[in-house]
Amino acid sequence: MTLNLPNVLFPDTSLSVAGLTAYIQALLEHDDQLRQVWVTGEVSSATRYRSGLFFTLQDPDAQASISCVVWSSQINKLATLPAQGEQLIILGRIHVHPQRGSYQLMVWQALPAGEGLRALRYRQLRQQLEREGLFDPNRKRPLPRHPQTIAVVTSPQAAAWGDIQRTLKRRYPGLHVLFSPALVQGDQAPVSIVSAIRRVERDGRAEVLIVSRGGGAIEDMACFNDERVVRAIASCSIPVVAGIGHQRDESLSDLAADVCAHTPTAAAEQAVPGLMDLVAEHQERLDALHQAVQQNLNDCFDQCDRLRTRLQRLTPDRQIRQRMQAIAWMRQRLTQSTQQRLQHARQYCDLLKQKLTTLAPQAVLQRGYAVVTQEDGAIVRAAADLLPGQDVTIQLAQGSVKAQVSEILNTQPIQLVDKPL
Repeated sequence: MTLNLPNVLFPDTSLSVAGLTAYIQALLEHDDQLRQVWVTGEVSSATRYRSGLFFTLQDPDAQASISCVVWSSQINKLATLPAQGEQLIILGRIHVHPQRGSYQLMVWQALPAGEGLRALRYRQLRQQLEREGLFDPNRKRPLPRHPQTIAVVTSPQAAAWGDIQRTLKRRYPGLHVLFSPALVQGDQAPVSIVSAIRRVERDGRAEVLIVSRGGGAIEDMACFNDERVVRAIASCSIPVVAGIGHQRDESLSDLAADVCAHTPTAAAEQAVPGLMDLVAEHQERLDALHQAVQQNLNDCFDQCDRLRTRLQRLTPDRQIRQRMQAIAWMRQRLTQSTQQRLQHARQYCDLLKQKLTTLAPQAVLQRGYAVVTQEDGAIVRAAADLLPGQDVTIQLAQGSVKAQVSEILNTQPIQLVDKPL
């Protein structure tokens, strides 16, 4: 039997299965792009073994899949654990199994994709800004009680702008409103919002800034979770009221603002007081003031009545008599006190007079003492001051005598005795 083959070139040599597999392994594992590659897909199955987690990542639209493995030593480092039905972004490298003739993605990191990725980024940025203190309640500034100028940052086509205008006009007529337009959706929105906020700061007239946008899909609100917008709101020199989305929505811009009102209408209501509320407060103050004045008048009338009653009980004549009695009593006390002081002074003078009389020289002479003087009139106080034959004069109580010293008997002092000679 003859085999009819088409015109085919037969090679001189052929590769073995191992050689072909080694060639493919070298191509895949040494490719720079495949040594560290990010892959997006949906987990179709996942099985946990002691050695690691094995799962399949597939692309349902293209009907393609790839086997993946996370070794046990790497599982705790994953940002999210692969589970069936989840969309993930996988970081890993291609590894070829020569024995099975298959390849596999060895995973180092797994991140949530789509909605999960946004949530992860939101959570990471929120934690970072919280650590920096941008959401600290202590840094929140109070809004002015009666602002005269308010600035609004939003899109001119947005319904939020109309809601804010109607609310401000209804609640606080005569308010000066500054409009700083900005994109509030899309990739260019963060830069546009930051520029609008800076424009209001440079203008310097606004006392309150409203940053607002109506509700929408989560993707449409992403610009208010942008780090640039959040930091611009947190560092704004003007108190900021955030009115973004609906009640169920909460963005990082809401957390950074001084006041979070969630909706544009609520933001306008927070920024200014209601006119009717002001009228009511004013009326309450008037009522309180009237009551205070009336109470004060009543107190004054009561005091006048008490004084009038006291005057009726105590007539002027009686008051005069009481005053005169008091004056007479004080005069009597003054007279008695003066007489006592005068009597004491007289007694003291008499005592001094007696002492002076007792110590007078003439009184001493009357008691029998004598004063001896020399010729020059000097009083002799010691016998040693005299010489025999010296003339002296002796002064007695009555008259004086001349004498001559005949002898000096004793020069020692003697104790005088109060005794007549």
